[in-house]
Amino acid sequence: MKRYVLIVAGGKGLRMGGDLPKQFIPIEGKPILMHTLEVFHRWDNSARLVLVLPEDHQPYWKMLCREIGCSVPHVIVNGGDTRFQSVRNGLEFLSKEMEISSERNKKALVAVHDGVRPFVSKEVITACFEKAEQTGCAVPVVAMIDSLREIDENGSHPVDRSHYLAVQTPQVFCSDILLRAYEQPFSPLFTDDASVVEAMGEMIHTVSGNRENIKITTPFDLLIAQALFTQHV
Repeated sequence: MKRYVLIVAGGKGLRMGGDLPKQFIPIEGKPILMHTLEVFHRWDNSARLVLVLPEDHQPYWKMLCREIGCSVPHVIVNGGDTRFQSVRNGLEFLSKEMEISSERNKKALVAVHDGVRPFVSKEVITACFEKAEQTGCAVPVVAMIDSLREIDENGSHPVDRSHYLAVQTPQVFCSDILLRAYEQPFSPLFTDDASVVEAMGEMIHTVSGNRENIKITTPFDLLIAQALFTQHV
């Protein structure tokens, strides 16, 4: 079954407090986004990588690829105003490509991954694709470590953290399921791809994620990422 990976990188970097979008922040001589692309290329160099990037970020990205030397084959698709629209744009591109190559009616697997998650392990990627091939979808999750409290009109109260999971990416789906899900109108309840798919009645299946697979969105996350890269080197 053909494998596609949509890497969504639409962040403006506001929570980083700087002008440089977070996906372009350099660590170990390369932007975070380039590290993420390399993870998937090392995992399977035959997978089709599609980078969804805001149009006004693309010249800077192409300049980085020329100067640093990005050897990972990928195609760039224009991002949208929201993550939902960015994923939809990427899926529209894939749908047209599959139709041109006469694969539109064949089953394929499509992963959607955050561009600022460069620490996903090969084992988790493989587990997601294998589970999705069996069940139609797979989402990596990790157990909650911190104690949790729920806020309501009476203040706050503790909840059983064993009933909650932290969700990661890549989230992998059979192409027909994901394409159909993104035909729905946007809802504020769509916080990730699994919530979009679940809204049309599909059951969501999970696999164990890896705790290092953090989403780098704050200066503190960046410190953790630098430490993880040092450990990997």
